Amino acid sequence: MSLIYPNIVPENNLRLPDALTIKHGPAPLLSRFVLEGDKLARRMGIRLRLRHDFGELVYVNKQQVARGTWFPLVHMFNPEYCDLVPENSYWISGEDDRGDIVLTQAGRIYYWPNSCLEQEVRMMFYGGQEKGQRCIVTASAAKLITGVVFCAGAHWIHPQFRGHQLSHLLARLGRAYALSRWPVDWGIALVAPILVEKGVSAGYGYKHASHSIFFPGSTWGELETVLAYLSAAEAYEDLTSFLVTELSSFAEVHPVLEPRFNPLDSKVTRISDEGVFQGSNSRSY
Repeated sequence: MSLIYPNIVPENNLRLPDALTIKHGPAPLLSRFVLEGDKLARRMGIRLRLRHDFGELVYVNKQQVARGTWFPLVHMFNPEYCDLVPENSYWISGEDDRGDIVLTQAGRIYYWPNSCLEQEVRMMFYGGQEKGQRCIVTASAAKLITGVVFCAGAHWIHPQFRGHQLSHLLARLGRAYALSRWPVDWGIALVAPILVEKGVSAGYGYKHASHSIFFPGSTWGELETVLAYLSAAEAYEDLTSFLVTELSSFAEVHPVLEPRFNPLDSKVTRISDEGVFQGSNSRSY
């Protein structure tokens, strides 16, 4: 069972910097990282917003699955299956100049003071619904993941914005936000083995990978995932390094992206009544 760690909930759909209230971690580092990351995104024609209306994320996902640019959300980021509330989760949307959502990233906080990922991962992955699903854990590090745990996912970037290393920035922006709001002990993601082999999960900032966590007979097939993880201390070190190296050079390396209007595109966003698979040839869960 995952408890909810007390925290301040921002208003829905604020600009990412406006949603930032730093209660934990090194404030100068986290505030500067979010501000600089937001500036870079705006330079590339993307406005970042912090949200907890997960029904809208589901809508965007379904639209992009139909277009073949994304895979269906896993249950832990789908409110149709689990208890996503503003106190334990968020998602980041990136909108282009037309107001279309062109990137997403989601995070969920789990509070396991008397448990660990090895015991919790099956129910976590399936959104807390007990239907006799199977899970086989061989990742030895799963025993280490306890306390306040940040799990990232629903990481998607529209094809027209890929190839600019936005995924590296997006993963860290989500992590920086989570570190500022909750006293995170560990940051994790369940990723496909190929993402580890190709160095993609390392590009997202994860320092370690532990094989494997299997979900036989899942909705997504005979699924093998790898536990990608890093401690809070390692996350702060990674943000510092990224800020003074890659992030500082992004503006020089990547020119301003001009909007690319395609008359065949239809709008993705809507006003709804109401976080994974990567939107590329590789997958993160």
